[in-house]
Amino acid sequence: MGSRAFRLVRNKAVYVALGVTPEGTKDILGLWIETSEGAKFWLRVMNELKNRGVEDILIAVVDGLKGFPEAITAVFPAAIVQTCIVHLIRNSMDFASWTDRKPIAAELKAIYRATDADLARKALEDFDAGAWGRQYPAIAQSWRRNWEHVIPFFAFPVAVRRIIYTTNAIESLNAKLRRAVRTRGHFPTDEAAIKLLFLVLRQVAQTWKMPPREWCEAKTQFAIMFDDRFVKA
Repeated sequence: MGSRAFRLVRNKAVYVALGVTPEGTKDILGLWIETSEGAKFWLRVMNELKNRGVEDILIAVVDGLKGFPEAITAVFPAAIVQTCIVHLIRNSMDFASWTDRKPIAAELKAIYRATDADLARKALEDFDAGAWGRQYPAIAQSWRRNWEHVIPFFAFPVAVRRIIYTTNAIESLNAKLRRAVRTRGHFPTDEAAIKLLFLVLRQVAQTWKMPPREWCEAKTQFAIMFDDRFVKA
């Protein structure tokens, strides 16, 4: 009988940390490949960032990864953890039928567009008591579970909220990485994958020239809110 070689193919997740400096410019902080996520993995990531020179994190915008907020505050206890509102809305849509998603999304705007946290809470309760909330009770429950990390951005004016309420910047970056991975298909080793992704990230970073147009107002707000922590950064 002839011998036959078998190759094991495994799917692994790639995680990217994107930072924004006090000048409003973006910087890639790290790239990790992991088969599973959890509090221990995120704690290792945050300790690695600190050991490599990240002295402080003022605001961390996360997208619902389990154990991530706890890992951030364990290493950077003064950090404010903000849940990505766009990610929370998408999760809400997962509970609803396709035909109901548009009107539900319209009603959820009353929550995250409220002028302050108290009015946002009232909007959430109104949604829960309304027709859509009664039909899909899991939506309001998901917002309540994340409420501690939903409300930090209400401390800022609307222009600044646009910067910190979503992880769209890193999602755009992830889209470019996914295209590169799909083109290649598969990789013989983790190192081969990391090399390709590093080259893509380096190319993308060369296009990051200017901060967002809201950054001038945001910088003033951050300087007041974080005082010497922002000046030191």
